[in-house]
Amino acid sequence: MSNDGVGLRAVMRSVAFLTAGALAVPALAGCSSEDTASKPLAEQDIAPAARDQVADGGTLHWAVDAVPETLNTFQADANATTTTVAQAVLPSMYRLDANGRPQVNPDYLESAKVVETEPKQVVLYKLNQQAVWSDGREIGAADFAAQWRALSGKDSAYWTARNAGYERIEKIERGANDLEVRVTFARPYADWRSLFSPLYPKDVMGTPDSFNDSARKKLKVTAGPFRLKKVDRKDGEVTLARSERWWGHPAKLDEIVLTAVPRDERTGALAAGDVDLAEIDPESLGRITLAARAGAKTGSTPLAGPGGLSAHGSGSNLGAADALRSWAVAHEGDEEAADDEAGAGKKKREAALAYERQQTALKGFEVRRSLEPAYTQLALNGASGPLADERVRRAVARALDRKALAKAVLTPLGLPAEPVGSHLALSGQDAYADNSGALGGQDTEGAEALLADAGWVHGGPVKKENGEKAEEGEKADKGEKAAGAEGEKSGGTSEKESEKKSEKSRKKSDKESEKSEKSEKPKKESREKSDNEDPADEDSADSGDDKGDKGDDKQYANKLAQGGAPAGAYAPKGTPAPAAAATKVLAKNGKALALRFVLPSGPGSETLRTVAGRISSMLAKVGIRTEISKVSDESYFKDHIASGQYDLALYSWPASAFPATDARPIFAKPVPAADGSLNVEQNYTRVGTDQVDQLFDQAVTTLDASESRSLIRKADSRIWAAAGSIPLYQRPQLTAARKNLVNAGAFGFQTPVYEDMGFLKKGAKPASGPSGN
Repeated sequence: MSNDGVGLRAVMRSVAFLTAGALAVPALAGCSSEDTASKPLAEQDIAPAARDQVADGGTLHWAVDAVPETLNTFQADANATTTTVAQAVLPSMYRLDANGRPQVNPDYLESAKVVETEPKQVVLYKLNQQAVWSDGREIGAADFAAQWRALSGKDSAYWTARNAGYERIEKIERGANDLEVRVTFARPYADWRSLFSPLYPKDVMGTPDSFNDSARKKLKVTAGPFRLKKVDRKDGEVTLARSERWWGHPAKLDEIVLTAVPRDERTGALAAGDVDLAEIDPESLGRITLAARAGAKTGSTPLAGPGGLSAHGSGSNLGAADALRSWAVAHEGDEEAADDEAGAGKKKREAALAYERQQTALKGFEVRRSLEPAYTQLALNGASGPLADERVRRAVARALDRKALAKAVLTPLGLPAEPVGSHLALSGQDAYADNSGALGGQDTEGAEALLADAGWVHGGPVKKENGEKAEEGEKADKGEKAAGAEGEKSGGTSEKESEKKSEKSRKKSDKESEKSEKSEKPKKESREKSDNEDPADEDSADSGDDKGDKGDDKQYANKLAQGGAPAGAYAPKGTPAPAAAATKVLAKNGKALALRFVLPSGPGSETLRTVAGRISSMLAKVGIRTEISKVSDESYFKDHIASGQYDLALYSWPASAFPATDARPIFAKPVPAADGSLNVEQNYTRVGTDQVDQLFDQAVTTLDASESRSLIRKADSRIWAAAGSIPLYQRPQLTAARKNLVNAGAFGFQTPVYEDMGFLKKGAKPASGPSGN
């Protein structure tokens, strides 16, 4: 897991939900076996082309986040690039289709099925007779058995990150011939299709030393359309070359070079010709789309005039001015100011011309877009504080307009804006059903009633730092200082000054409200600037941006006790203050209701901060204050999410085709460890129930697919009711690709087919995709 998501099986190996007696859980939704299959909200966008339209040869330069520390996907430090390499060079018994459902991979497997259930479950694999390792040896039972022993958890000398499913196997043996493998399970296992994908050779899995070390830096023996040629950590590259021993359709490309490029440098790398394919953030979408649109006009460039003639051709003294104007507008500068400064500053002219050259180069690319098989959620830490009360968590959930949040993120990107209805699957997958009804939709009055029932009262007395009680509403009348007593220490403001500031703020808010209302019209929604920028940067400079790593827990606790919250931290720019927000001070036992909202501060997290600002605004309407605290990307997960140092947080979980196995650690009830600490596994909200655990256990042991699916949906309904995490939206997947690159891009659910990737033959055209490519 990352703050914004990676491949699930790698995530599960990396170390990157309570009911109150007074609250009845609504009838469970989505549990009928007669439900019709759902469809993905967005198709994959890969510029599909038949193999005979793809040229033989060429090298694909593909931007990735990092060169992997290990090539063994079963080790704790495996990352998304580890998974990419494994998919291209190693066997997989199953691969995911466009709906995120597992399908037999015919390159390795003729069939696989349960042949016995009594007295034990037995699965018989029939292997493709052509399937061999790159050293010529047949893939067989010995490889399956070696992987089982390594991952069974019985030998601690193997440094494995997980053993899910493998610990249920009793034995593995050869079948009727060398092409058959019989796997006998000690306990029934519904997710048996998740095993042996990828499959490593026995040379890697055979001993602890080879497992722990040999596959970290190299893979001598492979069995895929590509082989591992080189790992260059100095230059940040992994090179995959076409495999001569591959028995399937030969790879179209000679090589795939996976190049580590930071997200904020990918637009420049594309323009420089360093990469052909790169997943990008929404912030880069505008530049590439603008360049591609300009490139669609014959003879035109992003800064060219009619008919392709340069608007600042030879002899013109307006070249630098026009280039500077375009550069300034693209960088959110003021055009008039740019005109004033056009003749001055060699540095600015050079920057503008460099920008123009980049835009010209970018016209050879397009953005392919789909939805990633992962969702962003609001996590509520139920371990302590106000959120330990299920009623408060449910109130937070009922205050949210999830549809509006999905719309803010996805509509400007041209993607369907539907909130996610399940914690355990996404639309298109077998287990998906919208179970959000177990918690209920947006309901301000309902949220306020829940808070009142939990003892949080509007205008209640709040204790000052010295222990005295403030008058009801005193804080609101005195200008809502940015950080409670801390604001007083920095000088504070008089009541008159506060009233003037409040009046000025209200007028400004009214104007911004008018603008906001206009910008919400559907025709203008895709251009709404605030959807793609940081909601808290300008208006919440004092919102605790630098407090996440520096401030200690005592200071944080004192601030929340005083009801302190930073000015401007509640909503993105342009959002009016909620009516009567100043008087909605909720308090209980002398403490104001305020929650610490922790966010990453890196350049790729602007969307998360936009969403956080909108959530803060929604919570303010029911009297819940938030203190937004930005922390470094490096410390965000390790020091805050995993350690429980947050009240609210946004991060993503990937969807799995095997939720009974993969999702259980995320939602399992935390249990006390022998040393007195709490073992949370991957349940970083610290909210769980025995009933959810039991439903997972039942789902993973039944071999009836329909019954297992029903149990997963019931578990999801209970997770919704506990309100430990609130799924918001499926993550956008934006991939910049060279226009003649086909069968690659925004893959969505589907496992990439590496042997089909390549560049179009001259004169050939790809099939039209969702982006109109």
